[in-house]
Amino acid sequence: MALGTETVDLLELSPDFVRDPYPVYAQLRERGPVHHVRTPDGEELWLIVGYEACRTAFNDPRLSRDWLRSGDISQIINVEQDNPALAHMLMADPPHHTRLRRLVARAFTPRRIEELAPRIQQITDELLDAMEANEERRGDLLEALAFPLPMTVICELLGVPGLDRDAFRGWSNEAVARTSPEAEAAAYGEMIAYLTGLIEAKRAEPGDDLLSAMIHAVDEGGDRLSPSELIGMCVLLLIAGHETTVNMIGNGMRALFAHPEQLADLRADFGLLDGAIEEMLRYDGPVETCTERLALEDVEMGGVVIPKRSTVLITMADADRDPARFDEPDRFDIRRDARGHIAFGHGLHYCLGAPLARLEGRIALRSLLERFPELTSDADEAKLPWIPGMLIRGVKQLPVSW
Repeated sequence: MALGTETVDLLELSPDFVRDPYPVYAQLRERGPVHHVRTPDGEELWLIVGYEACRTAFNDPRLSRDWLRSGDISQIINVEQDNPALAHMLMADPPHHTRLRRLVARAFTPRRIEELAPRIQQITDELLDAMEANEERRGDLLEALAFPLPMTVICELLGVPGLDRDAFRGWSNEAVARTSPEAEAAAYGEMIAYLTGLIEAKRAEPGDDLLSAMIHAVDEGGDRLSPSELIGMCVLLLIAGHETTVNMIGNGMRALFAHPEQLADLRADFGLLDGAIEEMLRYDGPVETCTERLALEDVEMGGVVIPKRSTVLITMADADRDPARFDEPDRFDIRRDARGHIAFGHGLHYCLGAPLARLEGRIALRSLLERFPELTSDADEAKLPWIPGMLIRGVKQLPVSW
């Protein structure tokens, strides 16, 4: 077995990698499933590409998410090892992960998610009313709809409607795509201070919301979330609860604008909407790679050895463009059977909020297209500013006219 020693610089393969990484991933996939790479921000890590290899990696217990117990958190984030913002299920392996997920999963059952539909529709309609009242009839679709919708929903679900949205957006941006190590550390510090006070207030005066329920939740064995775990779960739910939907809507609309015949088909028949959502997730999903895994031991895949203690990324964006799984994967087709994509991950860390993101996406896209039949893109694709990093895939702005 060869120890892969060649380091591939992703920007050298394509200076346009951040905007369009798919050709680079396809080149790597043709060479094999595992590569040592240098990312656009200069980090060196191991990248897994290809549908089957990615699914296998998601289920490999040697690729751990438990950096707090098994690794050095400073390898991936500029915070202390015991930072409470990280005490959540996405930073844990079984049995700890199993315990944490069980304590919050009851809030995300299909029935409870569907009960949110009328309120999601109401929020969407209010945002579209504001768009309609705009005399210029142009603006940024992310600011007008894609960001405020899921942020309002997750804040109301948690019970924090008074959250300073602008401040939280800044914290979230640093958490998923830091501008500097110092800014990242400051964002986590401010989030913890805010959430600590919020949890104290909810403990004193609980409401009919998810945060109050998490504070007082006790399972049959008497288990409950610790103070640090409450902070960590709030951080996870607030960030994951909006980032996925924001960029699902943004990337989905960009794909539709780039394929006007498909947009016309969808407007003519909203029976295609569920399939269109799945194709949007497959074709250009909101999460490019998984959150960083830690190799607990030397891991051999495809004849290459990933050394123990290495950082590993599983590339969902490439898995969903693998021709071994999807015919003509670079073709956007809302009539395609896109089921089986891994845009929300795979295995035990499969996104708990996937049903909520799909529901928000369905309501937002249908309402937007019905209300504004003349909606068009004003964006110059080559000049759109992209979110940096390799975790979240999306643009920072999406200019449109309606």
